Amino acid sequence: MIKLWGRNTSSNVAKVIWLLEELGLQYQRVDAGGSFGGTDTPHYRAMNPLGLVPALEEDDFTLFESNAILRYICNAHAAHSTLYPQALHARATVEAWMDFQQTSLSRHQSIAFHGLVRIAPEKRDNAAIAAAINEAARIWAILDARLASHPYIVGDDITLADIAFGPHVHRWFNMSFERLAAPDLHAWYQRLLARPAFKANCAGPLV
Repeated sequence: MIKLWGRNTSSNVAKVIWLLEELGLQYQRVDAGGSFGGTDTPHYRAMNPLGLVPALEEDDFTLFESNAILRYICNAHAAHSTLYPQALHARATVEAWMDFQQTSLSRHQSIAFHGLVRIAPEKRDNAAIAAAINEAARIWAILDARLASHPYIVGDDITLADIAFGPHVHRWFNMSFERLAAPDLHAWYQRLLARPAFKANCAGPLV
């Protein structure tokens, strides 16, 4: 059975939970990271050398990096799922947007999220938060423009690209600051909320 290490309040863990639930796969989740600790043990560092979450364990195989875990789950357990299309160009496009999420959005949105949600107001670096919001907004504007032509990031069907971005768009629309209108991005977010696995695992209160 798949064992997923990581607290469910982590966006990188939440996206993996969403996929597992979307596919109806059995798994065990172990709280780790944040207040739960457990990521500095030799066993955990052998799975994830940075001590971050998530980590996946299945029999004698382990894996880290959330988007790599998404790809592995589909390859290993849902090879014909439209979430990870087999056609070469479609799959490459999905992977490009998954990488774009990690390399272009994650750092900026993480600074904004931690600053506004997890750090007390008197301890915030407001200049850093504002700069991060501006950079994240630039990335979300790219998604908004992309979603003007089709309902999901890669086309007419939901894919791993949407799962990679999904927990972050929930945070984006629910953090307390003024943002520019992004109607197509917001419409996509509403489509995600209509999926039970997303709503249950990625759309809770911000903590």
